[in-house]
Amino acid sequence: MNILICDDDVAILNSIEIYLKMDGYNTLKAQNGKEALDLIENNEVHLVILDVMMPVLDGIETIRRIREKYNIPVIMLSAKSEDTDKILGLGLGADDYVTKPFSPLELMARVKSQVRRYTSLGAAPISDKNIIVIDGLVIDKNAKKVTVDGDEVYLTATEYKILEYLADNAGMVLTTGQIYEAVWNEPSYYTEKTVTVHIARIREKIEIDTKNPKYLKVVWGLGYKIEKN
Repeated sequence: MNILICDDDVAILNSIEIYLKMDGYNTLKAQNGKEALDLIENNEVHLVILDVMMPVLDGIETIRRIREKYNIPVIMLSAKSEDTDKILGLGLGADDYVTKPFSPLELMARVKSQVRRYTSLGAAPISDKNIIVIDGLVIDKNAKKVTVDGDEVYLTATEYKILEYLADNAGMVLTTGQIYEAVWNEPSYYTEKTVTVHIARIREKIEIDTKNPKYLKVVWGLGYKIEKN
């Protein structure tokens, strides 16, 4: 398994390399986006750890070019914690985002998560209309099975119905009333708390960080949604 690390800080570059090699990964190193793109072009790369602020070619432009040709997972690194950087990075196709200074153990956990997702799903998208794939979240409507980054998530029947309904309507904001009527098949009267409690339980099972959810988002004052890929 080949992992490309791209950071202009040599100390960070070498530190990450040590932890990756301890876990058995092969590493490639670059100090700017241009070097990273050259390495991707000439080597089989299974995951990229990519800094945002770099000379020659920064991480934002680099991931933009990666996504023009490749579907490999990308974890972005940045010394900045502003939401704008995070939203921009993920919006361009980053699979995860870690803010410096970071715990090496946290980074390795995220690396393993992305590697599991990539190896379980492969680089090609799943086309079966009964399988919904939203980044690392996979919903198998035939088996009524949910996995996140390759690990099975166990939902109650009601939780599964809510998640499937939101995923079937990915990109749409759905009110608690709409969710209740679709899942419970009855008119929604004073049901907001019922839906909210179930949403909270689903988040606890599918999100790494429930305060900053990756999949199930709240749109304040309106409802909930799952983003499209």
